[in-house]
Amino acid sequence: MAIRFLTSGESHGKCLNAIIEGIGSGYYLDLDFINNELKNRQKGKGRGGRMKIETDTIEIKSGVRFQKTTGAPICIEIKNKDFENWKIPMSPEAFDFSTLDDSAKREIEEKIKEKEICRIRPGHADFAGAVKYHHDDIRDVLERSSARETATRVAVGAICQDILRKFDILGEAKTLSVGGKTTEKEIDEIIDFAKKEGESLGGEVEIRFKNLPVGLGSFVHWDRRLDGRLAGALMSIPAVKAVEIGLGKGVSDRFGSKVHDEIFLTEGENPTATRKTNNAGGIEGGMTNGEEIVVRLSMKPIPTMRKPLNSINIKTKTEETAHFERADTSAVEALGTVALNMASIVILDAFFEKFGPDNFDETMENFKNYGKYAKKF
Repeated sequence: MAIRFLTSGESHGKCLNAIIEGIGSGYYLDLDFINNELKNRQKGKGRGGRMKIETDTIEIKSGVRFQKTTGAPICIEIKNKDFENWKIPMSPEAFDFSTLDDSAKREIEEKIKEKEICRIRPGHADFAGAVKYHHDDIRDVLERSSARETATRVAVGAICQDILRKFDILGEAKTLSVGGKTTEKEIDEIIDFAKKEGESLGGEVEIRFKNLPVGLGSFVHWDRRLDGRLAGALMSIPAVKAVEIGLGKGVSDRFGSKVHDEIFLTEGENPTATRKTNNAGGIEGGMTNGEEIVVRLSMKPIPTMRKPLNSINIKTKTEETAHFERADTSAVEALGTVALNMASIVILDAFFEKFGPDNFDETMENFKNYGKYAKKF
C-alpha cells in the first residue's frame, strides 16, 4: 500500500485525529475544499441535533507547510465542540476522590452514572463489543463505534480527493433512495413520517469517478484487485450492508452477451478503444478499464431509535427496551459523502502505486507519459 492512515478519538471525546502516511511532497491542499466535504457530511434531511452543535473543520498539525505537503506524515485534528458538555463522563484522567468533599464527589459520580449505558441496542456494536472488551458500561463501545468517527475518514478522503482532482480524476455522489422512496418529495415525506413514529431509515447511494487511467489495481494477487479493495473499504463504513459495482447483483440473471461490455474502435485517424455500455462499472479483472467507476451502497436504518426495540440489560440480566441516545432519523445523504471520500483513499492509493507518490511534479510527469502510451491501444 502506498497510503496508510490511522484515526483516533471518541464521539464525545476531546477531538478526532488522523495520521496519514504515503503522500509525498509538493501536493497543494485546498483547505476550503476539504472543509466543504466535512460540511457535506453533516447535511441532509433527517440528521439529528449533533449536527447543530458541531461545525467540523480540520486543523493540520504536521506534514504540510504553506499548504503544500512536505512528504512527512500528515497529522490532522477535528475538535469536538460537544466535549464541553462531557468533560466529566468522558474525562481521560481519573478523579482523585480523596481530595474532594462529599458534595463534589457525589456530583461527579452522578454525572458519570447519568451517561452509563447498560441496555444493548440491537444492530449496533454494543453486544459484541461489550463481550469482546469486557465492558459493563456500553459507553466505552458506543463512543468509538459511533459514526462520528467517519468525520475523520472524510477529512482523510477529502485530502486524497483533492489530490486526485489535480489529475482531473473527479468523483461525485448522489442519493438514489431512502426507505425505498426515490423522489425528493417522497423522501421528505417518509423521513418526516419516520421521525414522528420514532423510526429510522436506510437507503441507497451511488458514487462515480471519471477520467481514470486504464490499469489502476492489478489482477496478479487477490489483495491488489481494485474492486475488492473498494468493496472492503466501503463495507467498513458503519451501517453499510451491501456494495455493488457496475451492474452488481444484476449480473446473476442475464446472459453473458447482456452483461459484458463490448469493445469498439472510435472513428478517425487514430482510433482508440470505446464502449457503449458500462455494466462492469469501470473495473475488469481487478483493474480500471478507462470507463467510469460506478459503485452503489445500501445502508441499513440507524440502530438507535426513539421507538426502542426489545433487548437486555447487561448488568441486571433482565429484558428491557434498548437504550436511546440522540441520533439521526436518516443519514443516507451523509453516507454519499463518506463513501465518496473513503473510495478516494483507495483510488489514490492505487494511483500512487502506478505513478509514484514521492513528489507532485514527478507523479504528474509519470502520469502524462503513461497517458501517451495508453493512447496507442
